Amino acid sequence: MSQPRVLRIAMNGVTGRMGYRQHLLRSILPIRDQGGITLPDGSRVTVEPILVGRSAAKLEELARRHGVEHWSTDLDALIADPTVDIVFDASMTSLRASTLRKAMSAGKHVFTEKPTAETLREAVELARVGRESGVTAGVVHDKLYLPGLVKLRRLVDEGFFGRILSVRGEFGYWVFEGEHQEAQRPSWNYRREDGGSMTTDMYCHWNYVLEGIVGPVRSVTSTAVTHIPARWDEQGHEYPATADDAAYGVFECETPAGDPVIAQINSSWAVRVYRDELVEFQVDGTHGSAVAGLTKCVAQQRAHTPKPVWNPDLPVTESFRDQWLEVPANAELDNGFKAQWEEFLADVVAGREHRFGLLSAARGVQLAELGLQSSAERRTVDIPELELTPEAGEDADRAADPETAGALR
Repeated sequence: MSQPRVLRIAMNGVTGRMGYRQHLLRSILPIRDQGGITLPDGSRVTVEPILVGRSAAKLEELARRHGVEHWSTDLDALIADPTVDIVFDASMTSLRASTLRKAMSAGKHVFTEKPTAETLREAVELARVGRESGVTAGVVHDKLYLPGLVKLRRLVDEGFFGRILSVRGEFGYWVFEGEHQEAQRPSWNYRREDGGSMTTDMYCHWNYVLEGIVGPVRSVTSTAVTHIPARWDEQGHEYPATADDAAYGVFECETPAGDPVIAQINSSWAVRVYRDELVEFQVDGTHGSAVAGLTKCVAQQRAHTPKPVWNPDLPVTESFRDQWLEVPANAELDNGFKAQWEEFLADVVAGREHRFGLLSAARGVQLAELGLQSSAERRTVDIPELELTPEAGEDADRAADPETAGALR
């Protein structure tokens, strides 16, 4: 058997939570340790990670712990290194656009977390650079690869719902302020000036989830709120929380058949969890309904729907949860991040576009920007189509009020 092709990946931001846990520990290292992936033609490709970050001590310790040979604090040198095939970015949002632009201009394939940029104009420009450079560019759309949403998408494809009517989403948990108990998220998430914002962070996710399950988002009505006005940073110092820590959105979507769908998604770092998973989506249709989380999906057909009667004078005696049936996987569903990595690597070798590219990411940035505009102006905002035309940068400027968006970021 011939030796597998080795793709060298500069992994920027692996000392952070997502970069380390989901991308290095649960994706790239398992792909490396399983000997790579087998391509349709029978050949194999494997990976060699290069750890990148700002702290040499942290990188050296991670490399030693996981048997990684190479690490560096010089990202620019790796981008210029002809032996590096892919640049992955999970660093701060404020630095991402510059990193991706440099990498693609140097002919590197890129795989990146979201949002890809702080502004829609930057995000659209990145998509243009990606197209003109001819590299394979992929953006993490992890939730569509999670078992719960894979099952939900299968129900859509099988016509289980009939005509889809609505989507309800609940996401979030209580992030401690940092005063008495350590916060679970970095302090920059709550400073607008450092790129923090629940809307900016999560609406890029909700855009691709809604696109992937229902169809494109046509308008947004959103309210962004800072519920917790003061927090404590990693050094124990109090600071004002200038970014929104919750966003309550109503999104008007359209199915491929042209049917309107109303989606309501609540996102909050100031909510306590009373549900089965940290994120759940309920889809209701004329023929059935389903509720999906990260791993589990349950459904109820029209023929099995009970006829509850609301009587405020009597306690409820039936268990509504017991009336739903679990949707089986009927396949081995791997870690969602790892599954997308494997698909992206196959696209790199084949020299083709990844199905979730930089234009998809730009639509997520667009939704976040217009969501903040909607909140500021207390109105519904329509969402125009994004296309990579020569005037796309100007179109991006018109898609959201620059003064409003700039003031809210």
